[in-house]
Amino acid sequence: MGDVIHALPACATLKHSFPGSTLTWVIHPKWAQLLEGNPFVDDLIRFDHRKAGSVADTWRTLRQARYDFAVDFQGLIQSALVASFARPDRIFGFHQSQVREKLAALFYSRRVRAAAVHVVDRNLELAAAAGASTILLKFPLPDGIPEGDLPAGGFVLSNPQAGWGAKQWPLEYYGVLARRLRDELGLPLVLTGAPGSRSLLASVPGALVNISGLPGLIHATRCASAVLGCDSGPTHLAAALGKPGVAVFGPTDPARNGPYGGSFTVLRSPGAVTSHKRRAAIDSSMETISPEQVFEALKTRLCSESTPAGSGL
Repeated sequence: MGDVIHALPACATLKHSFPGSTLTWVIHPKWAQLLEGNPFVDDLIRFDHRKAGSVADTWRTLRQARYDFAVDFQGLIQSALVASFARPDRIFGFHQSQVREKLAALFYSRRVRAAAVHVVDRNLELAAAAGASTILLKFPLPDGIPEGDLPAGGFVLSNPQAGWGAKQWPLEYYGVLARRLRDELGLPLVLTGAPGSRSLLASVPGALVNISGLPGLIHATRCASAVLGCDSGPTHLAAALGKPGVAVFGPTDPARNGPYGGSFTVLRSPGAVTSHKRRAAIDSSMETISPEQVFEALKTRLCSESTPAGSGL
């Protein structure tokens, strides 16, 4: 999810720079809804590498068209292979020192060593290397669809889960935060997740639970007063929508993977060590960020959003 969101401005930049071109995006079906109504995407190919039929269908579909070039923003062997399926004249990708799987770079005809730090800016550099001439910093996202239960008024939204456990904030901290948000700011904390997470989320005292799919998450994020997250897709979604919020980071570097733009406050322990090892256990650096710190950061964000410029608190 985060990979898709981080590539949206690069996609917009490519289409804007080549207005007469047809832009095709190959994407996992799980995340295809993120691209619904995207004005910069002409064709969408849903690809699931776990299904043999999908691999064959994608191969055939790509072979039927004629592509001038392909751009691999993900830097995986799988994504590089998909780019090669299309038989483009050129394949642009990151330098082997900057891709997640070094063998992916063997498929590229042009390897770009990005100078930027954040992945969004790196993707824009890759688009520029492919010939894009005008940067378009846009995150076009669908409206979403109401799903599950949401409060009638303002609320703070959080999805406590992440792709791997090391990036998660301790679940017990959410109960402490929920109490302070309710008692001091009059705002409920809404924990959102997929259907399989209902019992886990319901175990947090004082928090409300919203169960939904991706369209529901987008809608709930748009409705929220603020968002609390970690290094996960829902956090990057909220940042792309310009929502105010707080992100708790530990083993991953927020300079590269943090919420893009200026609407989020990032909290990270000074003792955090950057690592991309997919550990299941919560990283100790995440435990050092207390509910009190998160509450104060959220309070500051909420107050700055509700206070007109030039007024005092």
